[in-house]
Amino acid sequence: MRVTSATVRAVNGLSGRWAATAEGGTVLSAPGVWPLLALLADGAAGPARAELAEAVGVPADRSAAAARELIAALAGVRGLDTALALWTKRTLELREEWEAGLPACSHGVLTGDETADRQALDAWAAKRTDGLIERMPVKVRPDTEMVLASALALRTRWLRPFEETYRAPEAGPWQGRELLGLWRRSTQLDRVGVAQTPDGHVTELKVLGDTAVDVHLLLGEEGMTPGQVLGAGIGILARTYPVVPGSRLPYGEVGPGLDVVKAQSRTPEPPRLDVTTMAFGVSAGHDLLKRPDLFGLRTARDARQGHFPGISAFPLAIGSAGQSAMARFGALGFRAAAVTAVAAAPGGAPPPVRYAVTEVRSVFDRPFGFLALHRHSRLVLAAGWVTDPEPYREDEEVH
Repeated sequence: MRVTSATVRAVNGLSGRWAATAEGGTVLSAPGVWPLLALLADGAAGPARAELAEAVGVPADRSAAAARELIAALAGVRGLDTALALWTKRTLELREEWEAGLPACSHGVLTGDETADRQALDAWAAKRTDGLIERMPVKVRPDTEMVLASALALRTRWLRPFEETYRAPEAGPWQGRELLGLWRRSTQLDRVGVAQTPDGHVTELKVLGDTAVDVHLLLGEEGMTPGQVLGAGIGILARTYPVVPGSRLPYGEVGPGLDVVKAQSRTPEPPRLDVTTMAFGVSAGHDLLKRPDLFGLRTARDARQGHFPGISAFPLAIGSAGQSAMARFGALGFRAAAVTAVAAAPGGAPPPVRYAVTEVRSVFDRPFGFLALHRHSRLVLAAGWVTDPEPYREDEEVH
């Protein structure tokens, strides 16, 4: 994956600002939204152009090139499928310069038949995400002139799988619930660490995938909000907040859900990392127009006049914009998907001799955040907050 650090900073910047607004269980994907906003900025004028450029963090005259760069880079990530598509009415004439600047994409036709158009858009969303997202997250009406959409489907398998276990937290929001826990042990102490942020300490656990796509789990101090914890995670990636790795942590309670202890072993062993977390599945729908300033769409949604003369001479405004997203974290791996669109008009007995071994214990047994990212570029592909983990079921196997 080849993408400039400036583009990564810009996309992760949107991830951070968006994640800062998180409330309750959710999942979001800035790389699904960012290129659409960048392409719109390229064709916008006046205040709408300035607002969109500020939202994407790239000057409008360079935004289309940055969008093409990002989409091309995402196509090179193993385990990640991406797609871009445009639908227009036959009567809408697009500016040749804007259309020529689009990344490679399919171009469909809006018939004006609301049912037929909705079926076609939903079918595209389902096909491009392997059925993980079944509906296009925008309103399509007979007067819809154009729909610009992106799809992202991500899957990775853990380099070291977890074992499924029964968990029943004894304290916290999940107290008394019977949950599907995930457990594993390794000698890679530095997969976990603690960062001090302005809002409190955050424990970061890296779970590595086989496609260079990893998931970082984030547990903040009790009382920290989802936005504060996820924002801290983005700051850790940007190296704004340094992390003290597991191998350098002292004995004791060293961070949220994190302890370093002397454990007993029947044989001499190197220090080890003992991890317990929860399996989860989360989905969310986002109406981008409910946060117009975040996405640079305040002026662009004003239908009293057109805002995109660089796209078409026909006056266009943003009638709806949304994203549907989902993520699943299990014993064997991780899957995530997002479709985004804008429409113009989401033991055993002890042995006689014991040895002491240093053990770093990390337990995620209350609400926590996650970031799915490309390991080398550090581009965040999806972010979310877990409030409702998978229940434990004795009669079925869940991964």
